[in-house]
Amino acid sequence: MFPALETELKQETLPDPYEDFMYRHLRYYGYFKGPTCLSSTVRRQIEAVSRGSLLLSSPLLKSRQLLHNDFGEVNPRLREPRDLFAFLPSSGPLQAPRWPIECEVIKENIHHIEWIPPQPEYFYQPTGNEKVPEIVGEEEGTVVYQLDSVPTEGSYFTSSRVGGKRGIIKDLAVTLQGPEDNALLFESRFESGNLQKAVRVDTYEYELTLRTDLYTNKYTQWFYFRVQNTRKDATYRFTIVNLLKPKSLYTLGMKPLMYSQLDADTHNIGWRREGSEIKYCKSSTGDGQQPFYCLTWTIQFPHDQDTCFFAHFYPYTYTDLQCYLLSVANNPVQAQFCKLRTLCRSLAGNIVYLLTITNPSRTPQEAAAKKAVVLSARVHPGESNGSWIMKGFLDFILSDSPDAQLLRNIFVFKVVPMLNPDGVIVGNSRCSLAGRDLNRHYKTILKDSFPCIWYTRNMIKRLLEEREVLLYCDFHGHSRKNNIFLYGCNNNDRKYWLHERVFPLMLSKNAPDKFSFHSCNFKVQRCKEGTGRVVMWRMGILNSYTMESTFGGSTLGNKRDTHFTTEDLKSLGHQVCDTLLDFCDPDRAKFMQCLEELKELLQQEIHKKFNELGQDMELEGNWSDISLSDIESSTSGSDSSLSDGLPAHLLNIAREERAGFASTLQKPHAFSRNSKNTSSSMVRNEKPRLNEREKPGFTASCSAKRSTNRSQEPARDMKPSWSRNRYPVAKRGRATLTVYPSLHVYTYP
Repeated sequence: MFPALETELKQETLPDPYEDFMYRHLRYYGYFKGPTCLSSTVRRQIEAVSRGSLLLSSPLLKSRQLLHNDFGEVNPRLREPRDLFAFLPSSGPLQAPRWPIECEVIKENIHHIEWIPPQPEYFYQPTGNEKVPEIVGEEEGTVVYQLDSVPTEGSYFTSSRVGGKRGIIKDLAVTLQGPEDNALLFESRFESGNLQKAVRVDTYEYELTLRTDLYTNKYTQWFYFRVQNTRKDATYRFTIVNLLKPKSLYTLGMKPLMYSQLDADTHNIGWRREGSEIKYCKSSTGDGQQPFYCLTWTIQFPHDQDTCFFAHFYPYTYTDLQCYLLSVANNPVQAQFCKLRTLCRSLAGNIVYLLTITNPSRTPQEAAAKKAVVLSARVHPGESNGSWIMKGFLDFILSDSPDAQLLRNIFVFKVVPMLNPDGVIVGNSRCSLAGRDLNRHYKTILKDSFPCIWYTRNMIKRLLEEREVLLYCDFHGHSRKNNIFLYGCNNNDRKYWLHERVFPLMLSKNAPDKFSFHSCNFKVQRCKEGTGRVVMWRMGILNSYTMESTFGGSTLGNKRDTHFTTEDLKSLGHQVCDTLLDFCDPDRAKFMQCLEELKELLQQEIHKKFNELGQDMELEGNWSDISLSDIESSTSGSDSSLSDGLPAHLLNIAREERAGFASTLQKPHAFSRNSKNTSSSMVRNEKPRLNEREKPGFTASCSAKRSTNRSQEPARDMKPSWSRNRYPVAKRGRATLTVYPSLHVYTYP
């Protein structure tokens, strides 16, 4: 079958060092039994292959590692060892989520259907007669649901296991006394669930307490829980009593989400906005250190004896992501240009996935010339809107659309779809199991405490050494502003002045009913130095953004005063792809037009600022020399938080060491008279800083031209506010894609 190979094997040669290495490697992973130096053995077995034997009867090998060609013949080379990287199995169950050992988890699998409401879901319009609830509490009410043990501040994550806490899962809901008992049965011990306590204060009125992020005493925003034993004709009131933010979109008409299991099963109806008498106000209770705020609403359930769910936003769980990635891994077409790898494992041992998406290149030079785009989501677990935008992006970039194929030809996409799987699994709002906001620790050197962030930054650092990264974007959610917008970083290099604002302006033109350029902000504040966008910008990525997507809806265009659906968010993911093509169009007309618009907008802002200060200034010659940071407001209105310092477990160790040190000081020592001098000579530990690199040259044009076939472009509710044919460009034709041998450059750690 392989005459040249047979001739070569008959000659006496020294063992191939690579061959020896591969057999050592396979033996280490359990695929090979036998000595490492097997030149004669290997020769005999490859000769057996040429005679038709498939090696499978050999006692030395227990692996099916030989590749077959299209004719079913054996190709004598080893396939890539499967256990080098942990990725989803092609068959069988998914890897079950790992929970902290303190968490009880019910055995039921919670699944929701996707559904698009046939009519727009408008904001709630306050009547002025909304009731301000008087918090009763468990002293006068009846506790009908309460989590037994919730790790809060002072405790820290130690270990995890599939299924969480060992032992029998207790039934925390009240026991019904008979068919006439109309008490609701609450549950939240499922993936991404969050509800700590429910108190029944009247027949159809309940006060709810949310669980803070694990190992902290703060961050209450995300809620997601189940109720059973509903009554159709009754009006129920729910009041969440321990929210921490003084401002909320619920004051602007946002409604909670409800899901009826009976409606899903019988009418294929999914999540929908429901609720009346909605009010968000300061609570009469508090913990003595910070005030609480409460959210109250009334609801009428659609059916008797139904199972219903309530949520702050459309849930998207770690299992949802795994199911999606499994479908990609099992798609033979998508597997040619999408490589799924493990970036790292989280504190609890859950996989953080990394996708590399690019079409195979014809030559190594062509592969090396591609620029990179890095996208990530769910660093804040309660911001599930980021996952829906990410899903829309992946749906489009993995499709057979000509524009998607063009993007894969000119870019290498590095995608981390869920940066904080632990937080998503346990239903946190903001933190990881370290009890800290990961989006304040991108400069960290604590790999073991913040593995997801450390490995992401390391992956991008390696990527920058290999190729130019054109754009970085981290998808988030926002609880106080409507619409979708970006936070970026002002560029101080006059050569690229205002260039970081071009992509957001283009996106606002492509999604005029969802994206607000006027809500964008490009100021870099000191308190945001640890965020992903600032760290990546300082590493040399000019276009480094945080995308903020509202939990509410739009105030723009024909979507004005309506809630966003999952389809709206997914369509924005499509439009991110569309804007990338506009941004890199070889015809620079659109890019230059946006720069001119930005200069005009900036002039208007400068004049406005001087008018507010009561000053007049001639800006014809030197207006562009004014610092942009001086005229731009801060991003303090964002959902950001300050860094909380060390992770919870290291903070506990520090406390113990301080306590031990204090007790030591109480004892008399011979050198006590010198202690003052000793303490004053202690060296202060300074935080490590990343070396700032000179920003690479920015070139927006690419060699490939964009397809004019718009038949498979993203569906939009509105046309872009600029004309696609505004510029006298050459006809954008595109040849049929040729399938080339796969060439992938792996840049994972």
